[in-house]
Amino acid sequence: MIKIFHGADFHLDSAFSALSAEQAAQRRQEQRSALEQLAALCDGCDLVLLAGDLFDSAHIYRDTLDALKRFFAAVKAEIFIAPGNHDFVSGGSPYLAENWGENVHIFTKPAIERIHLERLHCDVYGAAFTAREMPPLLENFRASDPDALNLMVLHGELQANSVYNAVTPDQIESSGLDYLALGHVHLGQARQFGGTLCAWPGCLMGRGFDECGQKGVLYVEAEKSACRAEFVPVLTRKYEILKVPAGDDPLRSVREAMPESAAQDCLRVILTGEAESINLPALEEALGGCCYSLSLRDATVPKQELWAACGSDTLRGQFLRNLKERYDCSGEEERRKIVLAAQLVTALMDGREAPL
Repeated sequence: MIKIFHGADFHLDSAFSALSAEQAAQRRQEQRSALEQLAALCDGCDLVLLAGDLFDSAHIYRDTLDALKRFFAAVKAEIFIAPGNHDFVSGGSPYLAENWGENVHIFTKPAIERIHLERLHCDVYGAAFTAREMPPLLENFRASDPDALNLMVLHGELQANSVYNAVTPDQIESSGLDYLALGHVHLGQARQFGGTLCAWPGCLMGRGFDECGQKGVLYVEAEKSACRAEFVPVLTRKYEILKVPAGDDPLRSVREAMPESAAQDCLRVILTGEAESINLPALEEALGGCCYSLSLRDATVPKQELWAACGSDTLRGQFLRNLKERYDCSGEEERRKIVLAAQLVTALMDGREAPL
């Protein structure tokens, strides 16, 4: 069995344009610091497969190159890199200009190459993007030694019409590979096609609200036609989206909904339900400092007079009268529950979407 660390889509030196200039610089430093975590995670692994987009663009700070070199130097395993559409190999590519160390193998050609590792009885295949778009690379591929453990590292996605090295289930199943380490898709996932397990670890850390939740890498135990991949989180700031019923006191509602990790994370709060007009700038100012970055969205609907139908001789009126009697003699917490019950039922009676 071979132990593999599979990472992709680090997107080092991202712009983080939605943040302030100071926060963006801090996030880029946090990306570099995350590489120290990765070095520790690689301890005991035989191979490291990095499936592209290690850099976000051609503009790379010297600090970032040095941090990546320290990561590679700290890893005892053999490292294989398949550049992707963001860090494609071109004339000025750092993949060609820098000295990365003897244990680092970078695929630089737009065609699949093979590196044999006698010690592990293993073949590692890979190829590079040499432009922002790349035609299918896995077409008509078949591993040359069916007895070896056959691995491949590529940047690409499982979409037949993709311009980013489209791979298909048929190509994967007929490849003779035991494990296909992919990048490009920022949501971690693994799928089995015949004897081949193909997987994407997802991105290293979220950079926007389209990349919410915990991010990380994959730890893989690889054997002939029996590979297992396990997600390993990397502790970095997260992006999260919260839907919060605004209620009568939006400030209180948001504060109560804040997760324990809010101070370290980037949050988007979407206010829902019926509410009076909400002053978002004032609310954002009142919530200042509660999290690393906060954006507010108002998805509420104008508040209706909840008890207006109490006097009517209808099913709605009878229902609301009963609730209003309980409301008038209840404490604050119980009143909130009664109001929510009234809002839910009246919304259903009116054919409206029930408040969350």
